[in-house]
Amino acid sequence: MNDLYDRHRAVLPDWLALYYDSPLEITHGEGRHVWDSEGRRYLDFFGGILTTMTAHALPEVTKAVSEQAGRIIHSSTLYLNRPMVELAERIAQLSGIPDARVFFTTSGTEANDTALLLATTHRRSNTILAMRNSYHGRSFSAIGITGNRSWSPSSLSPLQTLYVHGGVRTRGPFAHLSDSEFIAACVEDLRDLLGHTRPPAALIAEPIQGVGGFTSPPDGLYAAFRDVLNEHGILWIADEVQTGWGRTGEHFWGWQAHGRNGPPDIVTFAKGIGNGMSIGGVVARAEIMNCLDANSISTFGGTQITMAAGLANLNHLIEHDLQGNARRVGGLLIERLRAVAAQLPGVREVRGRGLMIGVELARPGSDEADPRAAAAVLETAREGGLLIGKGGGHSTSALRIAPPLSLTVAEAEEGAAILERALHSVY
Repeated sequence: MNDLYDRHRAVLPDWLALYYDSPLEITHGEGRHVWDSEGRRYLDFFGGILTTMTAHALPEVTKAVSEQAGRIIHSSTLYLNRPMVELAERIAQLSGIPDARVFFTTSGTEANDTALLLATTHRRSNTILAMRNSYHGRSFSAIGITGNRSWSPSSLSPLQTLYVHGGVRTRGPFAHLSDSEFIAACVEDLRDLLGHTRPPAALIAEPIQGVGGFTSPPDGLYAAFRDVLNEHGILWIADEVQTGWGRTGEHFWGWQAHGRNGPPDIVTFAKGIGNGMSIGGVVARAEIMNCLDANSISTFGGTQITMAAGLANLNHLIEHDLQGNARRVGGLLIERLRAVAAQLPGVREVRGRGLMIGVELARPGSDEADPRAAAAVLETAREGGLLIGKGGGHSTSALRIAPPLSLTVAEAEEGAAILERALHSVY
C-alpha cells in the first residue's frame, strides 16, 4: 500500500485530496460493503461521495453494462442512441418540468457548467446568484459560483457572482430567528441585493448543501425566493447532483421541499443515477434548452454503456421503492444518532433527511468548528470498519453520512454503533 501511495504522490497533483493518514485502496464491493487491498471489509456509509446510490455490484446494473459492452460501448451524440433516448424520456417525465428536454454530460460539474451556459444565454446576463456555503463543481465556471473557500482555488471567473443568505439554518446572522422569520429575513436580503445590481440570469442552489456539510434552509425558502425571482424574470437552477433520486426520503427531488411555486426552470443531476458510471445531465424547459444558437455535441455524455447502466439503476430504484427505504431507515438512523449526540458535548447538531445525514462537530462548550475531531472520528470509524465522509464550510466541521439507499435496518444500527464508539473515543 505504501508503494502505491508513493507512486500516487509521484505522478498525481498535490491538491488531489486523499482520506486517511494511511490512504485506502478499495478493490471490490457488494451491497453496502467494500473491501480494501488487504482484505478488510467495511460498511460503506459514503458510497463514493453519494454515487453508489443503490448498491455495490448491483446485479441488474452489472448485467446491463456487460450486455451493452458486448454490443457497442460508444458512438457519440452524432448518431441516434436508443438507450440515451429511453433514459431521457424517463428523466423528463420524473423531473416535473413541463415540456422538458434532457442533455447528458459526464459529471455534475459539467452539468452545472451547461446550466450556467443555458441560463446566461437565455437571459443575456452573466450575473449569477449563488448561496453561501455552496459547492457546484471543480471547473472554472463552477468554482466561480462556489461559496465555499475550501473548494475555491481561484477568484477569477467568467461570471459575476452574488452570494445570498439562507443555505445554512443554524449559523450566520439569521440563525437566532424562527423558521418563518428566517425565511422572511433571507427574502428581504434578496430583495435588497437585487436593488443594487443589474438583473441576474439565475439563482443556483443545492436544496441540501453537500460539501458544505449537509446543511439546508427551512422548507419553503426557495419557493419564497421564487416569488422575488419571478418579479425579475430570474431563473431558478436546482443543483440536484447530491439530493436527487429519492435520497432525501421525503421527496424524489430535493427541490420538492420548496415546490409551492412549481418546479425549477433547470435541474442538474449526476452521481447516484449512474451508480458509479459517469453520468450527469441537465433538465430544462424546451425554450431554455433550445436557446443556444450554435452547434454542440457531447463526445462522452450519453454513451450507450452509461445510459444502459442508468436505466437499469433507475428501474431498480423505483421498483424496489428505495426512496421509501431511505425515508424509513434514514429516519431511524437520524434518531439513533441524535440519541448518541445528546450524550456528547462535541456534537453540535445532527441534521439531514433520509439517507443524507450530517453530524456537525464543535469544540465542547462553544460553536467553534473542530476539524481535528472530525478527522479523528473519520480515522477511528475506519478502524472500526465504517467509511464515512466529512465536509463543512466557513467555521464548520461535519461528518457526512450517505449510504446506498438499500441500507437495511441492521446495517444502519451497525454503522451507528461504530460511529458512536468513534465519537466517544474523541470526546
